Amino acid sequence: MAVIGVSTSQDNHPANVIYNKNHLRYPVKTFPVNPKGGYLNRETLYQSVEHIKEDIDMAVIAVRAQFVPKVMEQCIKKGVGGAVIISGGFSEAGNSSLQKQVVDIAKEASFPFIGPNCLGTFAPDRVDTFFLPGERIIRPDKGNIGFVSQSGGVLVDQMVKFAGQGIGVSLAVSIGNKACIRENHMLEWFEQDKETKVIAFYVEGFEKGEGRKFIKKAEKCSKPVVILKAGKSKKGVEAVSSHTASLAGDYRVFCEIMKQHCVAEAENEYELISFCESLSCYSKGINGNIGIVTLSGGHGVLAVDACDLHGISIPAIEPETIKIIKEKLSPEISNIVSLANPLDLTGSSVDSDIVTSVKYLSRDKNIDCILALLLPYSPGISADIGAKLSQVARNEGKPMIAYVPREDKYKIIIEGFELNNIPVASSVDGAVLMAKALKRCKPC
Repeated sequence: MAVIGVSTSQDNHPANVIYNKNHLRYPVKTFPVNPKGGYLNRETLYQSVEHIKEDIDMAVIAVRAQFVPKVMEQCIKKGVGGAVIISGGFSEAGNSSLQKQVVDIAKEASFPFIGPNCLGTFAPDRVDTFFLPGERIIRPDKGNIGFVSQSGGVLVDQMVKFAGQGIGVSLAVSIGNKACIRENHMLEWFEQDKETKVIAFYVEGFEKGEGRKFIKKAEKCSKPVVILKAGKSKKGVEAVSSHTASLAGDYRVFCEIMKQHCVAEAENEYELISFCESLSCYSKGINGNIGIVTLSGGHGVLAVDACDLHGISIPAIEPETIKIIKEKLSPEISNIVSLANPLDLTGSSVDSDIVTSVKYLSRDKNIDCILALLLPYSPGISADIGAKLSQVARNEGKPMIAYVPREDKYKIIIEGFELNNIPVASSVDGAVLMAKALKRCKPC
């Protein structure tokens, strides 16, 4: 990788941040470029990318906007594989002619690039073209979520939230003004990527006719597609135009089309997190008939309210299911539990009660997904409850979603689920949103 625009006097220049981070912390061999040449921390500072003897897979261009065309021509002459253009000052700043010049140069040479006005790419343990100091950014671990965003800020903020929820990414891409590489290209690429299981987008707008093509591709995609769409309000549309010079379009029409074509639209960042985690664990959708097992009546009520809000059904449990669960519960709680849906086992239940209830509720023909609302401070619960319930889910073959407060003290319970590919929400509402994602992504 060549980083073009490295400063000899500004250590915090975006190009310097990118160069130092990759040169010191990542396996990608990184070369600094500055027209002045010389040395940077005893490393050769190349006057041009053409002076680098080795082949270059990617160039990161972080020079003033007016110099980008010349730099791109040098990259093409060198045979560079593609570029990330960090530089701003193009169509988003009203300089559409300069952006067109860059695009024309790239098209003529079939030279792909991301940007301009972007952060570029982040691949855990491989490469990071974000011009953010390494000590300030919180990075998610390697995982199976591919995330594409027009906004670099939204992308970074989402990565922080992914990390907090224990969600990993395969690749995160900030496409900025998307003058060359656009959502449709990334959708096609991620569908072929073996390390990606769910494809998520933060979208501000499409060119005329582009949104329709995107939805059609998403519907045919073999992997779940999640979209967080900005520009829903009149003021939001205006903000989109000034941010990346995109056309936000008619949000209501786009929203209805997404529903018809089984694309999971997240209404906000919070939903995006829940959707991604749920769909990264389960590739098949559900009809949305949820069976709830809880240790607290209050949590059960909250879950029912959330299900009703999000269009998820809470069907009655079959009498035979209720009978067999009651027979197998501990004598201490068999007469105090509520065996409706939600199934309230009370705080006096123990592991075997929860496992039994989930096992037989999973076999009920009316239920196609289980919500297990666990209170890890209940005295009868062991640290192994996550692993035990995961085993039930594997054996019964129905999706299970758990709620456990995300605290270090309960980490062993959470890991019992996550290591077995069972999604864990940090709130009751989050657990319901995970079920909503599975319902949205069922075959139409």
